[in-house]
Amino acid sequence: MVGFNMDGPARDRVLRLMEEKDRLEREIHDHTAVLETNNVGMHDSLVDADGFPRNDIDVYKVRHARHQIICLQNDHKALMRRIEQGLAEVHADLMGSTGEGSAAQALESLHMNGNGTHHQADSPMEVEDERQVFARVSFVHNGSPADDAGLCVGDEVIQFGSITAQNFNDMSQVHDVVSHSVGQRLQVRVRRARLVLNLSVVPRPWAQPGLLGCQINRIA
Repeated sequence: MVGFNMDGPARDRVLRLMEEKDRLEREIHDHTAVLETNNVGMHDSLVDADGFPRNDIDVYKVRHARHQIICLQNDHKALMRRIEQGLAEVHADLMGSTGEGSAAQALESLHMNGNGTHHQADSPMEVEDERQVFARVSFVHNGSPADDAGLCVGDEVIQFGSITAQNFNDMSQVHDVVSHSVGQRLQVRVRRARLVLNLSVVPRPWAQPGLLGCQINRIA
């Protein structure tokens, strides 16, 4: 068996980016908890029927949390692009140093830390079987719930709420899950390039028609 030595600057950069990604996600989670504590989302009104600040929530904390979430989500999207580029470098190094190899092997090397143990199982570096993908995101409106959640065009859907490739029949199932989950957090698992990401989207009315603001199509 060929041994793969993936120590190097490209691998180190990706691991540092992964640590930064984890930090951003923790901060997003903390600010989202502020909204959940106040029973509001990103777009609920903060004034009452008379135009005065609502007295049932901490308006200052909610506004601050919303601003931070928007900034952090933008940073997260930019960081994910850098991670994808870094993975391409790792893969190129693997191919150049051994003359063979695959993206999956590059990802596996990044699972390993310095003492040979694996990172935690929910790392976005997990490699998924092709057969687990059942749909693809073909369009995302800016400022939509899907955009807020971090969904991007080209994302391949592995899980959408309770739907997986094992129980998926047609797109009406996705529509039913969305319509029955207004205001509730849906777990969405997607594959993006060589990464598998765990996202969460909250279907809700917004400025445009629909509850997600994206187009998801079945993979033939």
